[in-house]
Amino acid sequence: MDLMQWVALAVFVVTILVVISNVVDNAVAAMIGVAVMVWIGVMSEVDAFQYVDWNVMAILVSIWVIAGYFGKTGVPSWLALQALRLSGGRPGLLVMLLSMLAGVISMFVDNVVTILMMAPVALPLARALRIPITPLILMIGFSANFMGTALLLGDLPPQMLHSVSGAEFGDFIWQFGRPSSFPILMVTFVITLGAMYAYGFRAIGRRAASVGDVGIEAKIPDPLFATLVVGWFLLTVLGMAFREALQMKLGFIALTGAVTLVLLLELLGKRVKAPKFEDIIQELDWRAIFFYIALFALVGGLEKMKILELLAHALTPIFQENLALGATLLFWATVPIVGLVEHDAYILTFLYTIRDLQSAGVEPWPLWWMLVWSGTLGSNLTIAGAPALFVALGICEREEKRKISLREFLSWSVPFTLVAAGVCYVLGMLIWVLPYMK
Repeated sequence: MDLMQWVALAVFVVTILVVISNVVDNAVAAMIGVAVMVWIGVMSEVDAFQYVDWNVMAILVSIWVIAGYFGKTGVPSWLALQALRLSGGRPGLLVMLLSMLAGVISMFVDNVVTILMMAPVALPLARALRIPITPLILMIGFSANFMGTALLLGDLPPQMLHSVSGAEFGDFIWQFGRPSSFPILMVTFVITLGAMYAYGFRAIGRRAASVGDVGIEAKIPDPLFATLVVGWFLLTVLGMAFREALQMKLGFIALTGAVTLVLLLELLGKRVKAPKFEDIIQELDWRAIFFYIALFALVGGLEKMKILELLAHALTPIFQENLALGATLLFWATVPIVGLVEHDAYILTFLYTIRDLQSAGVEPWPLWWMLVWSGTLGSNLTIAGAPALFVALGICEREEKRKISLREFLSWSVPFTLVAAGVCYVLGMLIWVLPYMK
């Protein structure tokens, strides 16, 4: 490596360390890192702009807009109350059903938004059934963070995989004649919830409660508004699933869905009880959007300096000699790392690194899948790995009116993460890695 490469790497590492330490706002730190790279000549300002995948940014913003309306429909509250009915008022089973619901919603909605939707509904249920609040909200947080990689829409890692590899919507369900992200993560999720039920929720008292006990309306306030939003959401997802037939970018399809929904609701005016578009826009996490834009540019600086190519060359012998060993090392090294490092930056860096391994004859897909799965599951280890858990922990502390200790947090996060990672590793190796062994 020459001097400029070392400088670029140093800027990247320092920026990520500042992001992790939370000394300054994450988005500010990342944008400063990009500015430094530009000013010292690592890349030009045009390069920085071009390295951002604006297609991914369009997907994020558009889906967040639709999700903003979805959160106001009353559907999440209605679904939670159906979970109460289905559980028969049994507290432990209700926790599992709410966690499952959070995981399913997060396949289509950002995990932070999912937690903010679910928590206000889960808390009255917890009080009525005397369920400990912290374990319940943490389980919702873990679950929302877990299933975001199951499909292309829910979280940034699958969208980054689409950006780097070209993976389409259907590839997350079935690819190359075998199950991929959705079925593997769904099986892993169900097994993990079963293990957590046995670990900490089966012993919760069996006090039964009815919908009338929790003080939440069991009906949707405006059925027309809810129908329009859910229908438009499903049409948008359907359009994205058939992207190849439509021959349009996913970001444009998602943007079309969001814009037309906004237009429709604005034209209907007071005939539907919809929030103002200005309110939806203000609720978007603009800090996260600026952070993701800067993240693409930062990793682009490493690519410009060919640092990722050098890393790929260094790792090539390991994967060439034994793909199973390489995949194992990648998976189990990623789990603890993303527990301490913001997982999006780590995943994006190694997605490009694995891409560069193709020139040496290494099959990338088993490694790409093992990376995004371990990178998502491992981020549940601490609040440093995923912003969603920081939000969940904050809700717990506000409701409990006390500081949640690291020991208490880890008593739930460690077993959840280890079970999920262990099950996913076995499934990933059997379905994706071993079949590619020569």
